[in-house]
Amino acid sequence: MTLAKALVPSQSLLTRALMVVGGSLFIAIAAQLSVPMLPVPMTLQTLAIMIVGLTFGARMGALTLLAYLGEGAMGLPVFANAGNGAAFFGPTGGFLVGFVLVAAVVGYAADRGVKGFVGTAAVALLASALLYIPGVAWAMSLAEVAGIDTAKWGADSFGMIWQYYMAPFLIGDAVKAVLAALVVTGGWVALKARKG
Repeated sequence: MTLAKALVPSQSLLTRALMVVGGSLFIAIAAQLSVPMLPVPMTLQTLAIMIVGLTFGARMGALTLLAYLGEGAMGLPVFANAGNGAAFFGPTGGFLVGFVLVAAVVGYAADRGVKGFVGTAAVALLASALLYIPGVAWAMSLAEVAGIDTAKWGADSFGMIWQYYMAPFLIGDAVKAVLAALVVTGGWVALKARKG
């Protein structure tokens, strides 16, 4: 059972739709809280995505992220720095797609009963690491296939990818994974105290 199901046992279609919309709005707000970095800003977006996935579970978490990406594709300013669908064609395109993977991975763990702090933090760290696969793949190859000059993003070699796309974000990703675990396990503790 996920935290969302424990908090809202009635999972009607309307309830789930409201959860998806609310979750995508939460992520959109978190995406605007950013530290400018080049070529990719550091935001609280991944923290919100992990909280949504850990709270909603794999299916609802992934649906929420698909809705979020759809909102951006429709031109709504939901991505970092009020970005929209144009971001799919820039250096963050692979990371945006990878957000669905992050929500699904942490959500899968939540669906399987991972509730403790250590397990939740470990899963969140793993999901954070997995995010680099589509992010780096886009920066190194997919963008070139689309005819985009990736050298201007600092993405023309793995050394540059490490320097600009990975190393500056590792500590922040670890902190966000721990914070997500604290929030969700804190939610379980509060729920248990309320019922007890």
